[in-house]
Amino acid sequence: MLARAITNFTLNSREPSRQVYAPTLLPQHRSMVASTTSARTAMIKPQKIAIIGAGTAGLASALVLRRQGHDVSIFEKAAQIEHVGAGLLVQPSGLAVFQHLGVLEHAMDLGAPIDALKGWSKKRLLVNSHYQEASADFIGLGMHRASLCEVLIAQLRADGIQWHFGCDVHRLHDHVSHMQLTSVDKQGASVSYDFDFVLVANGARSHLRPAAWTRLDKPYPWGAVWAIVPETTDLDYRVLHQFYHGASRMMGLLPTGRTPDGKGTRLTSVFWSLPAEKIDAWITSPQTFSCWSDEVRQLWPSAATWIQQSLPTDTPFLPARYRDVVLRKHGENRMGIVGDAAHAMSPQLGQGANMALLDAWALGRAFEHAQSFPEIWQHYHRLRQPSIQFYQTMSRLLTPFYQSNSASLGLARDMGFTWMAKLAWMRKQMARTIAGIKRGALVEIDLDAIRRLP
Repeated sequence: MLARAITNFTLNSREPSRQVYAPTLLPQHRSMVASTTSARTAMIKPQKIAIIGAGTAGLASALVLRRQGHDVSIFEKAAQIEHVGAGLLVQPSGLAVFQHLGVLEHAMDLGAPIDALKGWSKKRLLVNSHYQEASADFIGLGMHRASLCEVLIAQLRADGIQWHFGCDVHRLHDHVSHMQLTSVDKQGASVSYDFDFVLVANGARSHLRPAAWTRLDKPYPWGAVWAIVPETTDLDYRVLHQFYHGASRMMGLLPTGRTPDGKGTRLTSVFWSLPAEKIDAWITSPQTFSCWSDEVRQLWPSAATWIQQSLPTDTPFLPARYRDVVLRKHGENRMGIVGDAAHAMSPQLGQGANMALLDAWALGRAFEHAQSFPEIWQHYHRLRQPSIQFYQTMSRLLTPFYQSNSASLGLARDMGFTWMAKLAWMRKQMARTIAGIKRGALVEIDLDAIRRLP
């Protein structure tokens, strides 16, 4: 069970031992594909599949589909996989997908186990949500984005994946019998490829979403600046710390684990909320850091001590801008959309990477139980649509209470959390929502079904 696997890494030692990770279960996967006639008679025949984007959704989907025997090619605009990006939080349902993929051990070694989310409003502890209030064996896992990608790539290296780096896909055409993908290569030449199936996973700003599928696509008015620094020793490293002042000031400190080589010091990601139009000026102004540290010192003295000790004045901050993307459907016939390209949202609930991993798992299940492309999307939408709608709605409703100029919303949030903290049932529902297991207010995902190896 996931509980036992996680417990071995979180309770027995603070620093799990280093190990060499090689792709696993490949003989079993190949024999499984050969025996699908008796075990999974409904499984669609092997397809030639293009995946556009080498982020979490693209890589996880590639791993799932390749293990089912499909011929998978990945198209990535970047010239190579780069070790960049902020820290992110993988929730218990995302960890269940890791177990399904056989990569949980590697992820636990690189990531930072997290037991709780604590939010401070001025000097008062406002949010104190522990995963164990949702389930005794739940934890989260803070990870560097590059480490999450490496965990998946390590399993893909020996799987016969075809990589196309430096390819900017700018057009898709449905020929009914096949899909045509047109990209610009490293030399600037236009190249076309034919595939049976195309999966778009190139992020929130994807230009490949069909307009007819798109119900909403707009930027959030607020974003953040972020930096990655060595781990904090002044604050509990197994806690995601947030600091609030009204709805217009918020800082987050996320334990982030290690970079992919696993040799460096453990890291912390720091986030500072800002209106989107102020982000560039904040990054480029030479007075920004001193003014910011003075403001933090006045608002949250405990965090100010950490800033003085851990952040050099020349610490580079980078921008983070968010979009709200809602689709009428996530796939049709020979084309599908997953990850942020399909359902980008505010990061307030910490579900981005989690939702991408669940998309990949659901896509694999849909391919297993379908004999045609329409059936694939019937299965997929049944598995994913309720959860996507729930978290997008909750994210849209809650974000203004944390990122806006409304004094009344900040006050309402503080009063609401003070009241909810007194009710055990409300604390449990909050923890289970954060854990990423909701399909509705009172309906939840079956994690046991996700954990099973293919």
